[in-house]
Amino acid sequence: MHRRRLLRGIAATAVVPLVLGVAACGDDGASTDPDAPVTVEFFWWGGEARAEFTEQALDLYEEKNPNVTINPTWQAFTGYYDKLATISAGGNAPDIFQIDDNGLAEYAGRNVTLDLTPFVESGDIDLSGHPESLTQYGQIDGKQVAVAAGENTPAMVYDKTKIAELGMPEPETGWTYDEFITWAGELSTKAGGDYWGAMDPSADYKALWLWLRSQGKEFYDGSQLAFTEADLVTWFELWQDAREKGATPPADVVHEAVGGGVADQLVVTGKGATSFMWSNQLAELGKSTENELGIVAYPGDPKGQWARASLYWAGSRSTEHPEVVADIIDFLANDPEAAEILGVDRGLPSNLDNRTSVESTLADPYMTATVTFENELIPQMGEAPAPPPQGHGPLRSTLVTVAESVTYGQATPADAAAEFFRQAAATLK
Repeated sequence: MHRRRLLRGIAATAVVPLVLGVAACGDDGASTDPDAPVTVEFFWWGGEARAEFTEQALDLYEEKNPNVTINPTWQAFTGYYDKLATISAGGNAPDIFQIDDNGLAEYAGRNVTLDLTPFVESGDIDLSGHPESLTQYGQIDGKQVAVAAGENTPAMVYDKTKIAELGMPEPETGWTYDEFITWAGELSTKAGGDYWGAMDPSADYKALWLWLRSQGKEFYDGSQLAFTEADLVTWFELWQDAREKGATPPADVVHEAVGGGVADQLVVTGKGATSFMWSNQLAELGKSTENELGIVAYPGDPKGQWARASLYWAGSRSTEHPEVVADIIDFLANDPEAAEILGVDRGLPSNLDNRTSVESTLADPYMTATVTFENELIPQMGEAPAPPPQGHGPLRSTLVTVAESVTYGQATPADAAAEFFRQAAATLK
């Protein structure tokens, strides 16, 4: 029998306080009978492949728990947090929703997320088989507010087919930024126009973060920035120089990739040889192009990389069915059959036993390449930092705005960096 049957014993203990705690949010006295019909709303973002895998896993849960109906809703990343914010503001956050580092502290700080600590402590959400670092990634102020859906790391995806056609060597993990930009400029020259060697990642917070870490610095120190305005000026100047050398595209092409999803990245649109992504996005990128893709670490010392929670599952504090929410999260995090369905679309499985078993079942060569890449890189990675603080989401948008002002020639690197720090002072608490 599925573990949900075991929840009878805790229905009158761990669950009741949670239900009482959300009574003001519209609880209508939902039954504690574990066989009573239950409907939960499930919200996430991703591409079509992720939607297919996720819905198959949720269907499997419904098969094992026929009294539970899961209403799935998904969309592209663009606009996801706007929609989630609107729904949450009305006290109607989905029972279960996907979230990442950009929103974790924000939604926990606004008391939107369900405290999963009682379920973790009772073992009803079993995190004993997860790396401790991933478990800690879902903790804010001592509470387990989310569970890692997978593990990933930033990765630079490149077009093997086009690079070979141009007679250029493939990029390698460990290249310095100077080496990479020189290579990208040479590739752009060989391509002869309208095709560039590198994406301009100056607006990408994770690229900036890894560049800082490769120099022994960090993005945040608690709730404040851990780097200086001079550091940011140097970062913007690095990519301004790359543009002048022809290594990166003009501003309009860069903007398309910065503001779009997976389908808008240069290695998919055929406008560039490299894109700065997350490792688990390789498979989705591969489905969007006929060219063969490869994957390496970002330029710089690999110690800048870290194994992070790629995404999280969080529950809504206002849910009328906290025990069911917890059980579905546990199922997605630990069930071997669910792990086989989900593969590595959201990163390597958090459950280490599932991670081992999934590796041997992967049919998608890009998913296999993702696993190989991360396993080989893990020994070179640095220690993981704490999750970003509250305010990181808006600050990430600020970085995009000021970086693009430099890309479009509307501001100098110094002016853009100064503006970023002015807004950071008002955003970070």
